[in-house]
Amino acid sequence: MSDFTGNFWHLFVAGITVVGMIACLILLWFSGKTKAMTANDNTTGHVWDGDLREMNNPLPRWWVGLFIITVVFSLVYLAFYPGLGNFAGKFGWSSQGQYDTEVAKANEQVAPLYAKFQGMPPEDVAKDPQAMAIGDRLFMNNCAQCHGSDARGSKSFPNLADADWLWGGTPDKIKETLVQGRNGVMPPMAAAVGSPEDVRNVAHYVLSLSGSPHDSLRASLGKSKFGACAACHGMDGKGNHAMGAPNLTDDVWLHGWGENAIVNMINNGKNNQMPAQAAKLTEGQIHVLASYVWGLSNVKAATAQ
Repeated sequence: MSDFTGNFWHLFVAGITVVGMIACLILLWFSGKTKAMTANDNTTGHVWDGDLREMNNPLPRWWVGLFIITVVFSLVYLAFYPGLGNFAGKFGWSSQGQYDTEVAKANEQVAPLYAKFQGMPPEDVAKDPQAMAIGDRLFMNNCAQCHGSDARGSKSFPNLADADWLWGGTPDKIKETLVQGRNGVMPPMAAAVGSPEDVRNVAHYVLSLSGSPHDSLRASLGKSKFGACAACHGMDGKGNHAMGAPNLTDDVWLHGWGENAIVNMINNGKNNQMPAQAAKLTEGQIHVLASYVWGLSNVKAATAQ
């Protein structure tokens, strides 16, 4: 893609635009100067359907005038608005700037509404029907693309409606995730674990931690090799919220279940990213959205009166 972001392409676009406009003017001039061979009755000699003859009349003045006005308008437009490559135009207008202006205006209009909720604890916001309706819209617009409209996620996208949290499920931790984003990295660990057989044994030991179907002999052999994973997941396999390391004992499989999926994870690692929302959402919106997400996995607390 870097081939399309160099300085050449803006000059190419500007050149094509200018050459096209010049070509239009040359065409207009040429059509006015060129004389076609005609008969005495001002026809070209072309006849269709027996008696339909082609005349050699000049272009109508209104058409020529409209053509010239169009070219002049294009020149004026390109002087004030972007259209010549990187040239921004005298007005400095851009679609991004227009979008930012409209978003800022909309945020200013709804700021009093969010200010009302911002002064409330997240647990109380999660009990407010109006706040939850707003949170639902925020979630649909900004989170559902990855986590699903029901917030239950899918492979590689966490379920937000259960009690399993990679980075912690308190309102403050959820807000921190929204503001900063998260980058969960599982490095390839095959070299640290040992041979391919050792990797398979560790995979079965991991399966045994959650009571999943496994080969007990391989699991017993893999227990000692699991020490290479304990730095993040802990010797008990219960994970570490500070590092985003998953709990391996709860039978929740974010990236797939079974020996093959775990072996692939150990061999190749995984990089999962949650983008930061601070530049996209206001502080008040993040507060309501964090409260909404917290309420999804704390239904009883959120509905208690």
